[in-house]
Amino acid sequence: MILIGTSGSSKCDWELIQDNKKVLTLSSSGINPYFHTEDIIEVSVRSAGELLKYADQIEVVFFYGSGCSSKKLQNIVHRALSKVFVQSHIYVNHDIVAAAFATYNGTPSFTCLMGTGSNSCFFDGDIVRQEVPGVDYVLGDEGSGAYFGKILLQAFLRKQLPAELATAFEETYNITKHDILQNVYMKPFANVYLASFSQFIHQHKDHDFFRVILKDGIREFVEIYLECYPDHKNYTVHFVGSIPFFFEDILKEILTEKGIALGKIIKEPIEQLVQYHINKHYTTR
Repeated sequence: MILIGTSGSSKCDWELIQDNKKVLTLSSSGINPYFHTEDIIEVSVRSAGELLKYADQIEVVFFYGSGCSSKKLQNIVHRALSKVFVQSHIYVNHDIVAAAFATYNGTPSFTCLMGTGSNSCFFDGDIVRQEVPGVDYVLGDEGSGAYFGKILLQAFLRKQLPAELATAFEETYNITKHDILQNVYMKPFANVYLASFSQFIHQHKDHDFFRVILKDGIREFVEIYLECYPDHKNYTVHFVGSIPFFFEDILKEILTEKGIALGKIIKEPIEQLVQYHINKHYTTR
């Protein structure tokens, strides 16, 4: 029996697999070692009550999460999971690795992650390689949900939104400058808060104001996270996350402009990741 978990800061998806089949699918609160201590992570996992019934039967746990970008951060998650799944071999890795595995189709390719945060890698079927490391939403994450949310809030606070968008924004959220600053600077998970406003952008994505912002942001992502690879035009590029999923038309426009071959676009990696591990764990035995 194997357990697969993929997590952002707000939500963690779990899939339990036995004999090539799903046994259990559920979600728990998010796990991110940048924001959560070992004890908080343990409590979060234990809150997924039904999962605990199988804890002693799980041979291997594969966990992929945002924030798990270094051995030190991975060890925080590893120690917490080890307290719950005491009989299991546990592997912890970064969410970009999950994206690479989920999009892998047997040939080397690039995979881009554009959700709450953003990142990219090259996967040849053996090694996941990154040219530019992710530096999170304050210093990076261009083209992510947090990135676009920040631009929207900046325009709102500076009174730069077109009148019709400003009215719609106020009617939708009814928030003040104080509310925004408190959520960004004083409360945890500012990246998740910022990314939540990408829903408003999606609702009004055909407005010229947002079309320009989306094109510029996705183009900037490509220039930073893809064009850093000298051979980026020699391979297919896959995309994972809400940004490419909901703004596919703009993504395709930018990739055509750049002469880049588009592969898969998937919103969440968990289903394809499960199949990848089923193939590796069961069919290759």
